[in-house]
Amino acid sequence: MRPLVEWQPDETIGVFTDIDDTLTTEGAITPDALQALADLKAAGLHVVPVTGRPVGWSEPFAQSWPVDAIVAENGAVALVHTDGQPLRKLYQQEAGTRSANFARMQQVLSRIEREIPGAQRSHDSAGRETDIAIDHSEFTRLPPTAIDAVVQLMQSEGMTATVSSIHINGWYGTHDKLSGARWIVRELFGRDLDAELNCWVYVGDSTNDQVMFGHFRHSVGVANIQRFANQLTHPPHYVTQAERGAGFAELARHVLRGRA
Repeated sequence: MRPLVEWQPDETIGVFTDIDDTLTTEGAITPDALQALADLKAAGLHVVPVTGRPVGWSEPFAQSWPVDAIVAENGAVALVHTDGQPLRKLYQQEAGTRSANFARMQQVLSRIEREIPGAQRSHDSAGRETDIAIDHSEFTRLPPTAIDAVVQLMQSEGMTATVSSIHINGWYGTHDKLSGARWIVRELFGRDLDAELNCWVYVGDSTNDQVMFGHFRHSVGVANIQRFANQLTHPPHYVTQAERGAGFAELARHVLRGRA
């Protein structure tokens, strides 16, 4: 991971960002991070958070933050807010598939809580439509052995499983943060993300950002990514000096200076 100052972002047209511990600090977005979102949008850049958080949790932020959309539940659902229009909800899976998967996932969730000591569903579970989440660092602390056991159980049930800075997420389907990013660029802008990767940046903080770190030529970790350094097969290319929301604000300033 190289210092952010070594990157020259002169062609940037858009920013994808994780939310928890990237935009937020201690669970809330800080004024400098919120201003950074506004500054990027005011400069004409596309801004799209991509998160493992549920769609229900994401709705108030999609309505109030200066962003083009929020892609929630690791790429499965998008919330699009156009000025003067109701919030639109878009899905990658059709309704019948979502319904069948939801029922299966609730069975897996009950099994995890029953079989793995200390494992508890995340507090935001009521807002989830296409995945399940086990809390490991937000309100509950799970040891690494329990986190590994949850991941293994999800995978044994045929689920995709990832670990963020706060949750273990599991779902049925081939979607992930990268497919969600490709999908929303196509849906909102009618463009091919892979054809213009030189013009986009992704910023994140955790192991569940690896698919984005490994694909984006301009990938950035906020400084707290260092705590996961020995777990990253695909680390970000660059890293900020500051952590969490302050790190995102640092990234935004760097991007905007490069366009000046």
